[in-house]
Amino acid sequence: MAPGEKIKAKIKKNLPVRGPQAPTIKELMRWYCLKTNTHGCRRIVVSRGRLRRLLWIVFTLTAVALIFWQCALLVLSFYTVSVSIKIHFQKLDFPAVTICNINPYKYSAVKPLLADLEQETRAALKTLYGFSEIESRKRREAEPGSSSAWEGPQPKFLHLIPLMVFNEGETSKATDFLTGQKRKVSGSIIHKAADVMHVQESKEMVGFQLCSNGTSHCAVYTFSSGVNAIQEWYKLHYMNIMAQVPLEKKINMSYSAEELLVTCFFDGVSCDARNFTLFHHPMYGNCYTFNDKENEIHSTSMGGSEYGLQVILYINEEEYNPFLVSSTGAKVIVHRQDEYPFIEDVGTEIETAMATSIGMHLTESFKLGEPYSQCTEDGSDVPIENIYNAAYSLQICLHSCFQTKMVERCGCAQYSQPLPPAANYCNYQQHPNWMYCYYELHKDFVQEKLGCQSVCREACSFKEWTLTTSLAQWPSVVSENWLLRVLTWDQGQQIKKKLNKTDLAKLLIFYKDLNQRSIMESPANSVEMLLSNFGGQLGLWMSCSIVCIIEIIEVFFIDSLSIIARQQWQRAKKWWSQRQAPACPEAPSSLRGQDNPVLDIDDDLPTFTSALRLPPAPEAPVPGTPPPRYNTLRLERAFSSQLTDTQVPAES
Repeated sequence: MAPGEKIKAKIKKNLPVRGPQAPTIKELMRWYCLKTNTHGCRRIVVSRGRLRRLLWIVFTLTAVALIFWQCALLVLSFYTVSVSIKIHFQKLDFPAVTICNINPYKYSAVKPLLADLEQETRAALKTLYGFSEIESRKRREAEPGSSSAWEGPQPKFLHLIPLMVFNEGETSKATDFLTGQKRKVSGSIIHKAADVMHVQESKEMVGFQLCSNGTSHCAVYTFSSGVNAIQEWYKLHYMNIMAQVPLEKKINMSYSAEELLVTCFFDGVSCDARNFTLFHHPMYGNCYTFNDKENEIHSTSMGGSEYGLQVILYINEEEYNPFLVSSTGAKVIVHRQDEYPFIEDVGTEIETAMATSIGMHLTESFKLGEPYSQCTEDGSDVPIENIYNAAYSLQICLHSCFQTKMVERCGCAQYSQPLPPAANYCNYQQHPNWMYCYYELHKDFVQEKLGCQSVCREACSFKEWTLTTSLAQWPSVVSENWLLRVLTWDQGQQIKKKLNKTDLAKLLIFYKDLNQRSIMESPANSVEMLLSNFGGQLGLWMSCSIVCIIEIIEVFFIDSLSIIARQQWQRAKKWWSQRQAPACPEAPSSLRGQDNPVLDIDDDLPTFTSALRLPPAPEAPVPGTPPPRYNTLRLERAFSSQLTDTQVPAES
């Protein structure tokens, strides 16, 4: 290297370092505060006085905290939606309408199957309410030698699920209907309140006990109404019996479309049973769906009752099961063509001898999926198998989950729902524990212990019809005579009796208007809006931009970390060199000429800066300038001869 280049390198090495190459973090921060465009940081360095500098530190840190807070709120509120409601006036598709008789099967058809159950039910009612045998029942209970309060052959249904009477405040003992004696009751007690009828105005409660075979696990279900207790007890045995009947036979025992539908009009045009599709429901028998997906989907271009569906239904009250249902009429549900009709959950009841008008308003909802909400498009991402041949909905998911859990725990499916794949309906012969298992499973489902509510999600898009129901007496007193005669003549082939108004019900379903309301969700924010809001917050609180943020990231993270890493590397290098170096001998007590650092000769000439940085020689006096010899400056005479002190000594 040339001598000039060496001098420049030494000068550059010894000059103070500024900027990102600063040797310490303190010098780096000072350089950043002086050079940055954020005013608060610069004022911290240039301000005079500790108080003023402290105030600027507080102001700057407060502004930074506010920026972080506001930006965090912007990020958290990024996945929010804005809801818009639009009203359309257009021709609307008519929904699917499913109609069921409240009584599932004709009583004359199922009576042979339920003969033994009904005999025991009537006897239990007579024992519970006394009737003409109330005194003899009390007398039998008072006799100590009486072992059975039941006359005739021993009943099998009361033996499987015994009915019991509990006195108020005494839950550990109960009176058994079958034996007439008190017995101890173990297990949890679940009370179902009802206000239909109380047992002889006493403080008694009626219930039954369910136990798991082969175990001591039992549960007692009590009712404050004896009517409800016996109906629930009857319903359990009814489901067990009907679960063993083939589907084809059950369809034949229920009502046909020609029997249920007396007259039909849609949009002013006559319709008949061919416009309805059979749908068999386990608890409601044969149901019929109008405007199903298998048929041509109808639409309407006008609002009002004249342009909707008008049907007259034959209820046939004489064929009602007296213990299964306690009201007469029909049930109707409005739903989409590809939706399963949960008639037992959301159905609307229709009264006999009345005209029921149902006005509809259509609302269509569209929700955003993840990350805006937890809704699902088609249920494919929900870990529950859809056992229904219908489109996904929250209700379908919950019912499918319950049926699947019941098959897993109980080994069979609930009778009132469709069958899962490779499963059978529960019955005593194959599944003796199914009743206890069903009630325990239902309790866990209500208490959200099955996990169905947390797994199932709402659909992102769905249609909903808001129904407005009104009633009117039908037929009127003045028209009852001729109207019933005409309807009897029209239905002469199907109905071989004279009709009365308690056998008939009129139903009208229509759009009140053709205004379709659409509720749509859209993202409330976008990436462009988020960046714009970030820039506004930075400019408001710190008067900086995105470029300043990049500088902050570079200085506070990249440069600072590099300085720390360089310092740590130098320390490690020094420690390693000290560890590897051999032990040095003791230094001499006195310095010699070659040991004096002042006499260290460099190859290059020293510069001013490097000369100032040279340390002085230890314990060595600095040579001073000798005083001048003024006598040499005095002129005595002319230089006629050579001066003595300037003569060169002769060579010897």
